[in-house]
Amino acid sequence: MRAIVYRRPGASDVLSLAERDIPEPGPGEVRVRLMRSGVNPTDWRFRSRPLPFDEVTPGQDGAGVIDAVGPQAADFKVGDRVWLILAQHGKPFGTAAEYVVQPISRVVPLPDGASFDIGAAIGVPALTAHRALTVHDRGPARLGPGAMTGLTVLVQGGAGAVGNAAVQLARWSGATVVTTVSSSRKESLAKAAGAHDVINYRQGDVESAVRAAAPDGVDLVVEVAPAQNNALDLAVLKTGGTVAIYAKHGGDEYSVPIFETYFKNLRYQYLVLYSLHAEALACAASDVTAAIATGGFCVGEDSGLPIHHFSLAEASVAQDAVEQGTVGKVLLDIAET
Repeated sequence: MRAIVYRRPGASDVLSLAERDIPEPGPGEVRVRLMRSGVNPTDWRFRSRPLPFDEVTPGQDGAGVIDAVGPQAADFKVGDRVWLILAQHGKPFGTAAEYVVQPISRVVPLPDGASFDIGAAIGVPALTAHRALTVHDRGPARLGPGAMTGLTVLVQGGAGAVGNAAVQLARWSGATVVTTVSSSRKESLAKAAGAHDVINYRQGDVESAVRAAAPDGVDLVVEVAPAQNNALDLAVLKTGGTVAIYAKHGGDEYSVPIFETYFKNLRYQYLVLYSLHAEALACAASDVTAAIATGGFCVGEDSGLPIHHFSLAEASVAQDAVEQGTVGKVLLDIAET
């Protein structure tokens, strides 16, 4: 099979296209013939660090068709269309290949009619967004129609992959959604995703704009840049609100005023999928799948998440595109669908 591999850390030129043996599934595993592989920021970040294995095939997200089933994997059968969760986490071989073997805990049925594009696009971004939306003290543990009715969510950076997923999933679950963006192009995308109010933070007083959109304050902030946004978050959060932090864009550190924070009974919830417990991951995968099946989560320009296709051989170009901040979702086309 064809696979992208690298054997040392470095820039994208360490990636190469190679021929490798097709893997065989063991107990509790299935083999997936991949159609699409999703490219995430973690791919280039992991690539720049010391390797935990002699050789790595990148790719946490992907979608395809099961073509072999190992013992003790009776929940799946050959021909099932599936999407994958954290396929490369703790393993040397991910989804930037024609085939991948995965434990059934990381394999999720893809709803009928859903494209392999959406299957490869949802993993890391949508599961991260789900976690961010379900950590509020007075919010739901699961998402679905009506689950967030009465709550107001501020999504910082609503045109990014996680931001787009947070906007779509919060809107699907009944929340009022306010989001910030940095350009008119991103404003259009955030509106397409379903945000009720979109604020260009490069224009005017952002705090006043958020307060105009949410006069009573916001219950939950989905935060991509806490070092830049913490003062704003504190100003617009209701008493008992939560800041769910999933990235550190714009700086590695920030200060928290203790009195203001504890007087409002605020919660800061940090989150990363790679150390998240299995039950939370399974619940997130189930809810995201339900959103796809019912039209609550879509991809493409009309849903605020443009898709950018690259061939498997262009994996280095695709990773560079993500590192350079391409707006939308970058996918590797592994096979014809």
